[in-house]
Amino acid sequence: MDDRILRDLRFLKAYAGLLTVAVLVLGLGAFRQARPTSFDEIDVQRINVVEPDGKLRMVISNRPRSIGPIFKGKPFGYEGGSRPGIIFFNDEGTENGGLTFGGKRGPDGRYQASSHLSFDQFEQDQVLYFQYADDNGRRRVGFTIGDRVDANVADIWSLVQERDSIQAIPDSAQRAEALQRWAEPRDGQPLFAPRVVIARDPSKAAVISLADPEGRPRIRMRVDSAGTASLEFLDADGMVTARMPEGR
Repeated sequence: MDDRILRDLRFLKAYAGLLTVAVLVLGLGAFRQARPTSFDEIDVQRINVVEPDGKLRMVISNRPRSIGPIFKGKPFGYEGGSRPGIIFFNDEGTENGGLTFGGKRGPDGRYQASSHLSFDQFEQDQVLYFQYADDNGRRRVGFTIGDRVDANVADIWSLVQERDSIQAIPDSAQRAEALQRWAEPRDGQPLFAPRVVIARDPSKAAVISLADPEGRPRIRMRVDSAGTASLEFLDADGMVTARMPEGR
């Protein structure tokens, strides 16, 4: 075997050795990158949790970087920047609820505060929500279950597009008439009907209201700020048909 062949064999062995080392280094690097990163503390203005295809599943953000409504990956309605908190998205990239909160005192010393946790009907707006709203002590805290028009009749995207086009009508009388028609039931279904409300209202009364499919209260239980309890049954026009105790 001549010297040239020996040199070639040594070169091939060295090349094979370097290649093996490179593969091992890359493999170890990939393994280390796959491990979760741990932080003791992190400051961040927004976190997007996404699926492998990039669809949003959850956004956690401050107010300026908060996201506006999204329907199947498309923004609509209003711009972001107004609701700090956590927004949830379904498998199709459509918003389906969230947690928002705020509170501040103004230069005049008065304050406003709110917290809101909601869950949306499919391709619609919220149908289950917890809410605290406080206007300088005039406070309401409640839990609401509602019905919305089915998405196959009118989804939230089409409803908002219709409403926004009506808002652009310059004549105020025509605009008001069109908005009234827009808010009417679709295929016999109201756009929104609160069915169950459990609340502490601004008068400091504890109230439970049960409504019919049109959203009209039919049973109302109440304990007022003085501790007086009552139970009322109402007809479809809102008239009390029976009351316990009688005469109150």
